[in-house]
Amino acid sequence: MSGHHHRGCGCDCEAAHEPAERGVEYGLYRRIDTDKLQCLNESREGDGRLVFKPWDQRHDRDKFVESDADEELLFNIPFTGSVKLKGVIVSGEDDDSHPAEIRLYKNIPQMSFDDTGREPEQAFRLNRDPDAQLEYPTKIARFSDVRHLSIHISKNFGAESTRVYYIGLRGEYSEAHRHEVTICNYEASANPADHKVASVVPRTNFIS
Repeated sequence: MSGHHHRGCGCDCEAAHEPAERGVEYGLYRRIDTDKLQCLNESREGDGRLVFKPWDQRHDRDKFVESDADEELLFNIPFTGSVKLKGVIVSGEDDDSHPAEIRLYKNIPQMSFDDTGREPEQAFRLNRDPDAQLEYPTKIARFSDVRHLSIHISKNFGAESTRVYYIGLRGEYSEAHRHEVTICNYEASANPADHKVASVVPRTNFIS
């Protein structure tokens, strides 16, 4: 299971899905809070968000992001709810500008390059994949409650800059109900205590 996380054969097996089914599975781009998405070291502002697009547009070469000062890119991706991330596809040019390694970080909003020295939840060595066919399966236990995902492209295959056309995210989405959950938890823990006090010493309290 975990043995083929970094290898193309594991990814090829995943690619056996029917296209229509796969398109649904790769629908997490719709759950991204696009207005708050950041891409650090992009050569043109706003291009980073363009690579998160529908499955049937994964071969579109008109929308892409290219790195600026060096080969690194850092995507900060906030979701509108909770995501269970199951797989990632990264597609670039069929040359040395294609990403060669990605590092995934969970729930670190506003992450910067200064933070990339910490241990990632998972890292992958990539193969060139201009046709967006190779999936890199995540260790799902580490990505079961993702509200913010950071993807650090740490290196490419040797070019001065990195170019990315498509990043696909496969997984499951849950609506955010944090406030309701907080209230329910509070009532569940508080009410039994209240009843105990009322039943043990009700008259003593009223008399005194």
